[in-house]
This record gives sequence, C-alpha cells and structure tokens, in this order.
Amino acid sequence: MIPPLRRSLLAALTLTAVTAAPCLSSAPSAHATGPDPWVRAWGDNAKGQLGNGSTLTQQTPSAVIGIARDDVRELSAGGGGTDANPFAVALLRDGTVKSWGANTTGQLGNGTTTDQPFPTTVATLSGVSAISAGANHVLAVKAGRVLAWGSNAKKQLGTGLDPANPSKTPVSVQSLDKVMDVGAGCDFSVALRQDGTVWTWGSGANGRLGTGATADRDTPQKVADLTDVESISVGCDHVLALTADGALKAWGKNAEGQLGNDSTDDSDKPVDVTYLDAVAKVFATSASGFAVLDDGSVAGWGKNTDGQLGDGTKANRTTPVPLDHLNGVQDVAGGADFTIAALDNGSVISWGVNATGQLGDGSTNTPPSTTTALPPGSGITHVAATVTGKSGFAY
Repeated sequence: MIPPLRRSLLAALTLTAVTAAPCLSSAPSAHATGPDPWVRAWGDNAKGQLGNGSTLTQQTPSAVIGIARDDVRELSAGGGGTDANPFAVALLRDGTVKSWGANTTGQLGNGTTTDQPFPTTVATLSGVSAISAGANHVLAVKAGRVLAWGSNAKKQLGTGLDPANPSKTPVSVQSLDKVMDVGAGCDFSVALRQDGTVWTWGSGANGRLGTGATADRDTPQKVADLTDVESISVGCDHVLALTADGALKAWGKNAEGQLGNDSTDDSDKPVDVTYLDAVAKVFATSASGFAVLDDGSVAGWGKNTDGQLGDGTKANRTTPVPLDHLNGVQDVAGGADFTIAALDNGSVISWGVNATGQLGDGSTNTPPSTTTALPPGSGITHVAATVTGKSGFAY
C-alpha cells in the first residue's frame, strides 16, 4: 500500500523543476522568441481537428486559424479513438462559440454533418459561460441553463427526444437551472449547480452517473449524498468531484484504477480518492486522474499502460502516486495514450506515446520522461486534448 500523500510528506520530497530536467527536448525554434498570439494545436489531424485548414499531422504546435489566445475563455476537445470523430470547440470571451474538426454526429452545432478543418462560429449561440466536449456531443451553459448538441445515442443530450436522432444545433437540456459548470464524458453528461450539487444524465454503464444505478437516463438526476462540490472534471467513463474542504470524490468505470480508491471495481456512487487531502485542482484525463495539492505538488492515478501518468512505469495505479518531477503545474489534459501540462512559466510539457506527434516536440519518438511542446515564456496557461484521441491544444 502506498503511504498517505499528505502535505507534510509531499513537501519533504525533492522536487525537480521540469523545465530544467535534462530529458526535455529542445522546443521548436519558431517559438523561441517569446509568446505568439494564437491558440496552438498538434498531433493527429485526420479530420481537421487542429483547425489549421489542413488534415495533415502536425509534430509541432501550429496556429489554429483566426483564434487568438486572449480571446479564448475555454477550449475543449472531443472524440478520437476508434470512432474517428475528433473535434474541438472554443468558448470566446464575448460568449460566442467556435467549432471545427469531425462532424459525424452534428457535434459542431452548425446544422450539418460535414467535417470542417477550420473554426467557424456556432450560429445563434451567444451568452455562453462554460463549455465541454465529449466523444460525440457538446454541452454549454447559458444563463444557468444547459444546452447540448451532437449524438444522443445514450440520451446524453438530456432532451427526452428520440436517442436515435442526433441534434445538429443546440437544444435545451431538461429540468436544470442555476448551473455553473458542465463536463461531457464519452457518452454521458455532468452538471455542477451553484448550490454545490452535481447532476448527471446519459449512459449509466459502469455507474458513471453516480446515482446508484446503471440505466441510461434522458433527464438529469442528482448525485445523492454529494454536497459542497466546487469543481468537477470528467473523463471518458469516470467523474472526479472536488469539495469545498479539499476532499476528492470519484465514480464510474474503474478497470484501470481511475477512481483512485485502491480497487479496480466500478462504482455507481461517489467514493473517496484515497491518500489525498488539501487538493487544490483536479484533472480527469481519458482514463486517469491528476491532482495538484495546496503545496503545489502533483499526484496521478489510473491508466498508465502507455506511460501517461509519467511516473517512470507502465503500471496502472489504483491509488495516487506522487509525481515528484512535476513543478508549477497549472493545467493538465490527456487523450488515449498521452498527457500534456501547462506550467506556470508559460511552457507546455508532455509525456506518453508520441507515434502521431501528439507530444508536440517535433518528433514521433516516445521519450523516457517528459518532453517540451512549447518553451518557457510562450504565454500558455491552459491545455486540452481530444478525449480518446491523439491531438493536443494550448492556449
């Protein structure tokens, strides 16, 4: 059993600044002169999900056409994997939304099912305050209400309409108001209300709705016995919820240990992520989890068969392990087999598999540890990744 990851223990660890680690590769020279103004994307681009007007794989970060970083409030990437349906959506600071990439199930929200290799505005959508992309659908918050579009095959749109029919434009989710944030899983949906309660709908497989049942639901249901939640982060099939007192809860699929509760049993109700306290930030990647603690130290757990936890092994972790080489982590995202992080010096680092250039370091070589996608001083504060795919984004 791994000893408790208390602040006193983690503070005693000798943390090595990632930007000084000798294993980091050199950053592309095009970005060495300082920050540029654009959202950057790299990796797989078969459906135009990098938003640069092409469908060519990019081994280094390329500019997303026409989207300046300063204009972006939030960017979320969806799809990937065997469904070959990768896409991205960006919420701008003016409350409008742009989308690009694959559009098989209408997840671009533009009324069509035509792929689009560059960003365009989702028509008639404004006043949006939060957004999240799943495998084939998108959620958005507007004036405390939730809108959804894309696939409804598992009732993840929450509309009560025929699940056989996707929605190619935004529609209203039933029976929810005063919502502050949303998270889209691969085929289910999660909403955090202003009162600290969490509501779920869509696929109930593996207990990912957290309601004690596994049936699909087309109407939002409250997750029982869960209060004072401050933030949520949703993976493909699991959910992480951070409470006001710094405790971390999880539910859903657990075959790779993504619930962090020292087991591999799925849970249809919230369970404690073990050996963690004083959690400041939490990030669910495709089938893993990461936590930044109050002292700035980082722990990870869950799927690790491709080294996506970055702990030097390829063993799945059912409880959090300290990642003592990570320092200054501001944001984390991950796809099927890789992870990326934005650091407080404006750089982006990455680790895991790199066969499709998803680490963004200018190669397709899988490094033994972390590598650099964008160097210090790049001005990056956030990252995103296609939820089950091989594409990364920085803004």
